[in-house]
Amino acid sequence: MEPITPYNTTESKKEQVAQMFDNIAFRYDFLNSLLSLGIHKGWRRKCIKRIASKNPKYILDVATGTADFAIEAITLSPVSVIGIDISEGMMKFGREKITKLSLDKKITLKYGDAETCDLPSNSMDAITIGFGVRNFENLEKGLTNILRILKPGGQLCILEFSSPRKFPVKQFYNFHFKYITPTLGKLFSKDTRAYTYLPESIKAFPDNERFTAILQKVGYKNASFSPVGMGLASIYLAEK
Repeated sequence: MEPITPYNTTESKKEQVAQMFDNIAFRYDFLNSLLSLGIHKGWRRKCIKRIASKNPKYILDVATGTADFAIEAITLSPVSVIGIDISEGMMKFGREKITKLSLDKKITLKYGDAETCDLPSNSMDAITIGFGVRNFENLEKGLTNILRILKPGGQLCILEFSSPRKFPVKQFYNFHFKYITPTLGKLFSKDTRAYTYLPESIKAFPDNERFTAILQKVGYKNASFSPVGMGLASIYLAEK
């Protein structure tokens, strides 16, 4: 199956995704809150609570974007949080937020992706990914590399959109993503493809049981998922 990409160009998925997020970075946080009615913030807090019991001191946030997950992770009192992303445009806004919150000594953002990140093996207590795993160019390769980086016993926590299956959430979801999301995305971000790519990438993503099976296949232990937002997204937990 051909990978779902933002644009119909010859560039790799990674290059197209980076371009897309650079294009919409200036409106990303605003549209995120508008389209989700702010619910995504509560989902992130739930994720951070799920990894709190192991008291992680070194945390990696993959596909950090504008650093919301990295900033939320500070509530765990870590020694440091590293955020990586392929969009310099998104990280520019993330760094501004970090500076405004005086978290520069705790959070570092740098260019990178799950597949090629060269952080030392067994160096992170926890790894988080918020709404970014479906954008991996090679899903299994990315998951395998961050498993390498995770310490034995360390936790992976992923928050990702899923496709609702129950009435009436499924019907609302289909209407929202077919009409409301592309319209508002085009109006505010000026990128006509970014917010039609979103539902396409969600539909193509192997969510819930299929994704936990992939986690187990590449070597994670105790992989599980729990739906949030009546099935609009899921929180995945796994260990090394």
